[in-house]
Amino acid sequence: MGRCCCRCCCCPCWVWMLSAPCCDDRRMCVCPGSRRIGIPVRSSSLPLYSDAMSAPTQLLFPLIRNCELSRICGTACYCHHSHLCCSPPPFPLSRLRYTPQKAFSTFCRPKDHFWQYTHTRRYATTPQRFYLTPPQVNSILKANEYSFKVPEFDGKNVSSVLGFDSNQLPANAPIEDRRSAATCLQTRGMLLGVFDGHAGCACSQAVSERLFYYIAVSLLPHETLLEIENAVESGRALLPILQWHKHPNDYFSREASKLYFNSLRTYWQELIDLNTGETTDVKEALINAFKRLDNDISLEAQVGDPNSFLNYLVLRVAFSGATACVAHVDGVDLHVANTGDSRAMLGVQEEDGSWSAVTLSNDHNAQNESEVERLKLEHPKAEAKSVVKQDRLLGLLMPFRAFGDVKFKWSIELQKRVIESGPDQLNDNEYTKFIPPNYYTPPYLTAEPEVIYHRLRPQDKFLVLATDGLWETMHRQDVVKIVGEYLTGVHQQSPISVGGYKVTLGQMHGLLAERRAKISSAFEDQNAATHLIRHAVGNNEFGAVDHERLSKMLSLPEELARMYRDDITIIVVQFNSHVVGAYQNQEQ
Repeated sequence: MGRCCCRCCCCPCWVWMLSAPCCDDRRMCVCPGSRRIGIPVRSSSLPLYSDAMSAPTQLLFPLIRNCELSRICGTACYCHHSHLCCSPPPFPLSRLRYTPQKAFSTFCRPKDHFWQYTHTRRYATTPQRFYLTPPQVNSILKANEYSFKVPEFDGKNVSSVLGFDSNQLPANAPIEDRRSAATCLQTRGMLLGVFDGHAGCACSQAVSERLFYYIAVSLLPHETLLEIENAVESGRALLPILQWHKHPNDYFSREASKLYFNSLRTYWQELIDLNTGETTDVKEALINAFKRLDNDISLEAQVGDPNSFLNYLVLRVAFSGATACVAHVDGVDLHVANTGDSRAMLGVQEEDGSWSAVTLSNDHNAQNESEVERLKLEHPKAEAKSVVKQDRLLGLLMPFRAFGDVKFKWSIELQKRVIESGPDQLNDNEYTKFIPPNYYTPPYLTAEPEVIYHRLRPQDKFLVLATDGLWETMHRQDVVKIVGEYLTGVHQQSPISVGGYKVTLGQMHGLLAERRAKISSAFEDQNAATHLIRHAVGNNEFGAVDHERLSKMLSLPEELARMYRDDITIIVVQFNSHVVGAYQNQEQ
């Protein structure tokens, strides 16, 4: 079935003909007519019970639980024009206004006596429950996991990074998150990042492929840049810049590789011409790389390409968007560059063995007062009430910083020119034609990152980079505690908190039994990111992983999964405390 490109919940059109006009999606309020669902749920605190759902969902959920949905759907609804109703509509699902598609509803109608059919059908008094088995759950959770251990040299590890674990769990189909990790070969350091796409995955895919090259080039000394340029000029083999650490599912766009390389080459040629002879500052390099890549994405879309497929690709990248949170680790120097609302969290082990969280990024959204103030200062006072409306940029976009999203950066005249001269697919896309309300003084959006520096200490054990799909389901302190206990194998037991629930003696006994089982099965995951996702999706109200809940969440169909959670992408970087301590001793 189709899905909403703004990353909110969609469902088959026959179910949601009477859906609410809009939902409280975190990204962009793009309502695809009658396929839109108006249930703003973005927290793991939402229980999988009918009393927490809207009326349509209360009717639908028992059918899902009893595995009756497919039978009801197949018997009660038929289409004369299935290509118009039960398939994605011929236009992209990125509408910025709620316009009910009456034409669709006329094509799809219930059979006669539908009401009688659904009410005379007999259901078991005890709901039949079909859960995934533990091996099936593990298969889903581990499908995208990846681990990398930094190699040792002569029995010594000279890197401050021991290695990292990463994983992804999709909610959108296809997943809109991306991740990247690479070692800088011409400079010291390692790059790791998570990228959260919206309005599609095109922009997050492009940024995950390209951003690290821009950062690496920004960090290269002038002599190395000259050597690389001379090699390209003479047709010799290039010096390798990055060693990628990628899961097989983390692919590269071969069709655009030449275009991407030419844009990168233009960038390093300009760096050669602007050489000042000064040592490259990491913070400045990160900021320049972010801004330059976003500028190239915009420029490539404006120039176009004779190849129609490539031309459409660069336009899709530019009109979709992505946030990014990138860490650069070099010895004890840790820089985090963040654009948007993904987060970086440092896990610190205190002297008593407890864990504390240190935030190394700030969300760029309406909850950040300084970010709201920045936006208002960049535009006339007359726009003070419209630039941020209903906690969104121009009332539409949730993050206040992002790559792409040229609808919030280009002038109206430029947007019209590009759309009119672009391919037919773009011209038919109603989202690209839509001009945001109160659009007077663009650009309203920037990709410039906020860079935070932290000097590593021996007590800094790990770093968690994750898209907002994790942080919306778990508190940062819980994240650090779960990862810390997983990495060390030491579980600090605290009194069970029932959070105001009325718990019987038998239920308390069950909770204690779950705690014992949790400790014994703590190492069933070989990947820290997988272990964290298991908790993010399967934790119950008492903080324990509930297999029944986990099974339900992972077995939801694509149309419903997005109702309960977002895509989750996590990278857990483990630091080498001995190497970090040695760095400190050398400098004392």
